[in-house]
Amino acid sequence: MKLALLVNKVKITQAVGRVEFKNISNITIDSREVSPDSLFVAMSGFKVDGHKFINEAITRGACAVVMEKADAIPDQIFSHTDCVKLVVPDSRVALAEISNAFYDEPSKKLKLTGVTGTKGKTTITFFLKNVLENVNIKTGLIGTIANYFGSETVQSKLTTPQSNEINMMLREMVNRQTEHCVMEVSSHAAFLHRVDHLDFDFGVFSNITSDHMDFHKSFDHYLNSKKIFFDLVKPDAVIIYNIDDKHWPALLKDADAKKISFGFDNKADFKISDVEYTLEGTTFKVTYKNETYNFNTKLVGEVNAYNATAAFAVAVLAGVKINLAVLGINSTPQVPGRFEVLSKGNKKVIVDYSHTTDSLQQALKAIHHIVKDERPVYTVFGCGGDRDKTKRPLMGKVAGSLSTKAFVTSDNPRTEDPFEIIKEITAGMRSYNYEVIENREEAIKTAIENAEDNAVILIAGKGHENYQEIHGVRKYFSDKKTAEKYLA
Repeated sequence: MKLALLVNKVKITQAVGRVEFKNISNITIDSREVSPDSLFVAMSGFKVDGHKFINEAITRGACAVVMEKADAIPDQIFSHTDCVKLVVPDSRVALAEISNAFYDEPSKKLKLTGVTGTKGKTTITFFLKNVLENVNIKTGLIGTIANYFGSETVQSKLTTPQSNEINMMLREMVNRQTEHCVMEVSSHAAFLHRVDHLDFDFGVFSNITSDHMDFHKSFDHYLNSKKIFFDLVKPDAVIIYNIDDKHWPALLKDADAKKISFGFDNKADFKISDVEYTLEGTTFKVTYKNETYNFNTKLVGEVNAYNATAAFAVAVLAGVKINLAVLGINSTPQVPGRFEVLSKGNKKVIVDYSHTTDSLQQALKAIHHIVKDERPVYTVFGCGGDRDKTKRPLMGKVAGSLSTKAFVTSDNPRTEDPFEIIKEITAGMRSYNYEVIENREEAIKTAIENAEDNAVILIAGKGHENYQEIHGVRKYFSDKKTAEKYLA
């Protein structure tokens, strides 16, 4: 694509070079990915400043560089190398604008559903993908566990990728005749302009509790970052929101789209009732337009009645026949690492992604609801390094108060000392029903092998993840595989 066409889509404060003679073959923010005719976008990151890699990008053949620091590289270097310099007010905003234009506005060429909230994003997208595919609607998915192009799976690094990657994936989906894409929208993505200019047909709000305080610093900032997404949703789209969450009015107050609610509240458009669940699954009812529908899903817990209903609402409003939408919900397979139950005889292990105070509390409460204090409950958990430290003692308090015994271990310590993280966790534990075993495999092994035959063991924090990051290095580790090993 001609660079001049892209430049017309972006607010440029300074241009140096022969813009009209350049053709762009790809867009990247990583100088290592630059090839001849690349457009390199230099962003001021939180750990690494992309402006430091402009020289490398030029050396590798970039024909243009977008930057927000006008004096990062002398103009003479651009003139000497015949590379175009484009200065913009905000590189992240420009990346979204340029990517949308370069890939020919792919989000307008399929139905796009964005799902945001503290909990449930992944499960809602899996429910919805299954419903749509069961009625032969070719569906893509962009999310935490992986990105899906129909039957093809591509591993993901971020819940919501950068805007150039999103638009590239959407363009690939369009090329493959994909009709609908469902994607998770994180608070980081909304705040950092990754979903700017995307044409959402549906926006879903699951719930909101405190999370990512290492980034947002306050709950208000976190909530307002979520709000950015709903402000972006176009007026002729539909927002499906959890009416039982008290924060929905603040989130949606400026949203122009049509609003449809779900939840237990009697005013809900999709009203949930009669939820019952065991370790085998969940049954519940949903009433919509005075008709009641029965659901029976393999996924466990009241939270999955919410998740399933949100997906059901999108499907119905997207035109799926109601009876087929019910069948699609009921046939959705287990979502990896989301309250995933493993068994050996009567002993149960639950692998769950719960890594916040609220999600850990909800998981343990769900287990107690099922076992009714008739079985011991053990918890293996830790907290990630280089992330929100405020939740560590709070998660310790929850695990200690709701477990027969807790095993405090490492999660992803990243660059932090794992024992310092554990010390901060145990500072919140008011009782002494816990044991510190820093090695995660050893903690899982001890919990499983020493537990009674009727015990329920929650392994919390990592869920679907198949790695552990220690001292900045990722090594293979799977809670599920480790649990299966010692159950056997």
